[in-house]
Amino acid sequence: MEIKGKTILITGGTTGIGLEAARQFLSNGAKVIVTGRNQEKLDEVKKLYPALVTIKSDVANADDARSLFDQVKTLGGIDILYNNAGIMSGPSNLGLANAKHFELAKNEMDVNYLGIVNLNNTFIEMLKARKEAAIINTTSTVSYVPLNLAPTYSASKAALRFYTTALRDHLEILGSNVKVFELAPPVVDTNMSANLDRKGITPEKLVNALIVGIRKDQSTIHVGDTRFVYVLHRLFPALTYRLVNPAQNRHKLNT
Repeated sequence: MEIKGKTILITGGTTGIGLEAARQFLSNGAKVIVTGRNQEKLDEVKKLYPALVTIKSDVANADDARSLFDQVKTLGGIDILYNNAGIMSGPSNLGLANAKHFELAKNEMDVNYLGIVNLNNTFIEMLKARKEAAIINTTSTVSYVPLNLAPTYSASKAALRFYTTALRDHLEILGSNVKVFELAPPVVDTNMSANLDRKGITPEKLVNALIVGIRKDQSTIHVGDTRFVYVLHRLFPALTYRLVNPAQNRHKLNT
């Protein structure tokens, strides 16, 4: 799939992976729209990359999704919807007896899964009308093997992975020209992974792999350790779980 000349909407595009994706897509000749919940961060990103279009929007808010669609339509529409926005509750908030656990779990599911389903539903007819179009959903290594420090984050990414596979098949059956890419990263060196005490790959390396995968029409893009985890889990699931969840995780869960 060609990137040059495409208009791409990136949710959660003010920091980390989303911001790096915006930078690289711009450098590859795309027009880029980014969303975020914080207007100050959006303003900072606009100053950094004046070619960007920035729109304040919360992916978990249905009203925001409708407003986002209307604004994007006014701008001429998009060719690629990149569902990048995501959240993960920190380890200190994950104890199942914690009074906030359900609230945090619901928020993770709303942002990481249900919000994406809603955005895809909102934009699908627009994408179908384009000559060449795509949806990019970001799953994770933990969509294959759950991280016990992030149970509902893992569950949300597993849900998104199954949904992505089914969505791709459904659109192919309908004869749609909308391609569906799954980006499956390992730990990435961003603010969201700061509490995991694991060395992650850089956002630059991840987005490089994404762009290569898009150009090759590679429907599932496993990056870094995700490829290893995917293969090993099929052969040795118990061993893979222990590798993803080392003994020190148990100490964190008890503190």
